[in-house]
Amino acid sequence: MCIFGNAEEVNITGKPTIILIAGLQGSGKTTFSGKLANFLKSKKNGKPLLVAGDVYRPAAMEQLRVLGEQIKVPVYSELESTDPVQIAKNAIAQAKLNGNNIVIIDTAGRLAVDEAMMQEVANIKNAVQPHEILFVVDAMTGQDAVNTAKAFNDRLDFTGVVLTKLDGDTRGGAAISIKYTVDKPIKFVSMGEKLETLDVFYPERMAQRILGMGDITTLVERAQAQFDEVQAKKLEKKIRANKFDFEDFKEQLQQIKKMGNIKDLLAMIPGVGKAVKDIDISDDAFKGIEAIINSMTPYERSNPDVIDGSRRKRIAGGSGKDIGEVNAFMKQFEQMRQMMGQMNKMKGMGGGMGMPGMPMGRR
Repeated sequence: MCIFGNAEEVNITGKPTIILIAGLQGSGKTTFSGKLANFLKSKKNGKPLLVAGDVYRPAAMEQLRVLGEQIKVPVYSELESTDPVQIAKNAIAQAKLNGNNIVIIDTAGRLAVDEAMMQEVANIKNAVQPHEILFVVDAMTGQDAVNTAKAFNDRLDFTGVVLTKLDGDTRGGAAISIKYTVDKPIKFVSMGEKLETLDVFYPERMAQRILGMGDITTLVERAQAQFDEVQAKKLEKKIRANKFDFEDFKEQLQQIKKMGNIKDLLAMIPGVGKAVKDIDISDDAFKGIEAIINSMTPYERSNPDVIDGSRRKRIAGGSGKDIGEVNAFMKQFEQMRQMMGQMNKMKGMGGGMGMPGMPMGRR
């Protein structure tokens, strides 16, 4: 049996199910609240309501509002109120009226554990009797994360842990220590700001990552989450006809970016995690390419072969790149198109090249 225990998700049982989010300021509570709402809406067919329970930081309310708009989930807030307990009660009443079957309450944090914060979140717990209390902790804080988890658990008796800013190679020890100290399940792993990058915590996968064996299952699941079968079939037809263009290329880049942090994705590939551990891989790696493509006219993006020397100069100027960078990118793109053409001719390859969102071996 794995030291972490078994995978456990949140229990959606109430009418509505009430989920209380707790943790220190800066741990990623608000971002996680948005990610959880998005997860439960898309994966569990839930109808969540987000609640802005941090009455001290207007920025937290605004952040939650923006997140709610992005995922099309309503956000309950009371700008004039300073009573988080009453806000939580009013939000639950609103959820019942509107048919929301999940209420996610984001709470205030502090830079360190203090009595005022603990009493406030305990008061909310006693008032609304949540079905789940999820403690959000930054795995980068090491032993402090363990100490904070114990302090919150002693006061709240939370039902699960959420680890943010975690990678399997360097911070898996925090997961082990927290599990050992509080004996509560780690339910989610949250990495980065993108709302799609929330994973259920699978103990055996974490063990594999700690051992440097990668996590190919999670990588495949993330790719599948971005898969659009209709779009993939259209793309496959274009590749078969050798008509793959810059618009298609840009769409594929967008799908890769939605899968999460590039370095984290590479670390999931067996044997690659340790190799990239000390390498700085920026999430902005695609920005230069996107700038070049965005500087093309729609006609040029759809017809790569018309881009001659004068057009390349204009594109270079518009993208802030020099002509050499534009020429190099154009050459690489053409080599990729040629490779696709060769793969189409190879028996049994099915015309695919394994880009995210595109099926392999389909006929």
